[in-house]
Amino acid sequence: MEMLRFATAGSVDDGKSSLIGRLLYDSKSIFEDQLLAVEQASARRGSEGVELALLTDGLRAEREQNITIDVAYRYFNTPKRKFIIADTPGHVQYTRNMVTGTSTADLSVILIDARKGVLPQSKRHAAISSLLRVPEVLVAVNKMDLVEFSETRFREIVADFTRVAERLNLGHVTFVPISALLGDNVVDESKNMPWYDGPTFLGYLETVEIPSRIVATGLRIPVQVVVRPTQNFRGLAGEIRSGSLELGDDVVILPAGVTSKVKSITHPDGRNASATVGDPVVVELVDDVDASRGDLIVSPKDPPYATDRFEATVCWLGERELQPGGRFILLHTSRKIQAFVESVKAKIDIEDLNERPATSLSMNDIGRVVIRTTQPLFVDPYSENPELGSFVLVDEAYYVTVGAGLIESVEKAPDLLEKTAGSVLWLSGSSDERRSRVANLLADRFGAIVLDEQALGMSLNADNPSVEEAERRIAAIAHLLASQDRKVVVCAWPPSSETKESLGAHRFEVIRIGGEVDGLDAIPESFDDAWLIEAVERRFSEGI
Repeated sequence: MEMLRFATAGSVDDGKSSLIGRLLYDSKSIFEDQLLAVEQASARRGSEGVELALLTDGLRAEREQNITIDVAYRYFNTPKRKFIIADTPGHVQYTRNMVTGTSTADLSVILIDARKGVLPQSKRHAAISSLLRVPEVLVAVNKMDLVEFSETRFREIVADFTRVAERLNLGHVTFVPISALLGDNVVDESKNMPWYDGPTFLGYLETVEIPSRIVATGLRIPVQVVVRPTQNFRGLAGEIRSGSLELGDDVVILPAGVTSKVKSITHPDGRNASATVGDPVVVELVDDVDASRGDLIVSPKDPPYATDRFEATVCWLGERELQPGGRFILLHTSRKIQAFVESVKAKIDIEDLNERPATSLSMNDIGRVVIRTTQPLFVDPYSENPELGSFVLVDEAYYVTVGAGLIESVEKAPDLLEKTAGSVLWLSGSSDERRSRVANLLADRFGAIVLDEQALGMSLNADNPSVEEAERRIAAIAHLLASQDRKVVVCAWPPSSETKESLGAHRFEVIRIGGEVDGLDAIPESFDDAWLIEAVERRFSEGI
């Protein structure tokens, strides 16, 4: 049986909880003990009848205040379809809950009080549905009994919201006039509105086409955990966010950029020859690849973008303003890295839905920002793949969620198959002093980490190992840092062929000061800083 996920949203007292309670009650989806508990709660409140809103207002604070605070998830089914409801709060301060509830929805239900019409909060909910690319929007015009079931009033609201939908480029929008209190057009057709000939609220939910969750990008599996039940098995566990997987497929592990083949695919119910979107799997590779939580398994034919700078639409949820320079923890799939806001470009005016220039975002504002990350991030634009195109910003000090973002555009194209985002520049030749000068200049300009053989001789190689062993140790550290997407400059003797091979998976170049190595022009004995920076930028534009 098909399953439809939908989220409800609306301004305060628009009747969201009453609507869901009526839907559950009239569709006979309530257990007797649940109904008894609600009847008792209604009696304690002095109500004449059963307050159906109490079926979804689960928190004690909600029942006392007659409001929804948290996202209340409810499950029910009819002979035609299964449903998951996310009943989200209407208060402005709980916008983050509305984002949470709508993020996984196939359909967004926006309630509008027939007396009040389209309010700023209605526009905010519509804007969030648009940003999250929800394909179907059902506008339920509630409390029609309080406007005498007026067709004219209904048509006015339809016209007002249609203008909002057009400006926001919303998906397909359907309007249903209802009375959650009396049950008109919720499950059963209303006799009070003969002028309306469309489906009831439930009738629409049962027949609307469920949009496909398949995206256009290739394989994406964020690694959640490494599974090692025995010494002979090492699997990478995660959920397939897009694409499909079969035994023998070539894959790339990011950020290391290492390629391998699929040896086995394990589902919760056993091993299979293939898997597809939404499947939780444990992938065993032919090679013993060094991978961990936060890494990404992708298809070599259609890799994601590698970027450390991108433009995004952000719904700001923090109490303090979002301003340029703000530093955060960025959560993307199973990866966690540091990031900062380079600039705030614009925000949406909820009143007229126009985008206006801005330099900061206040709580519940929606705007466009430019974000930089301390390490390359592997992403897809949200329009191509919502799973890899969304992220969360977390306050570094208090570790609370302060922003939800959608990646709109990135600056760098995919180039991940032969080289990693990390880089190693190995400087040899000339004097130790001259090599150190070059290395420190590159470290200042490009943020590289310097590994100097003289300095390491007093720590890493303090036990006076052989030249081969000392080089192996330095190469191992360079490899580890490059695997973490860092830029590395090594000041040492010319590397051996074995060292070159061990670092070949990364962007790896050797330059000898005062000579030629690997066909590259050498750095002359005498040079100025500007010349060196220009030369390195030109030769290593994708690396150091």
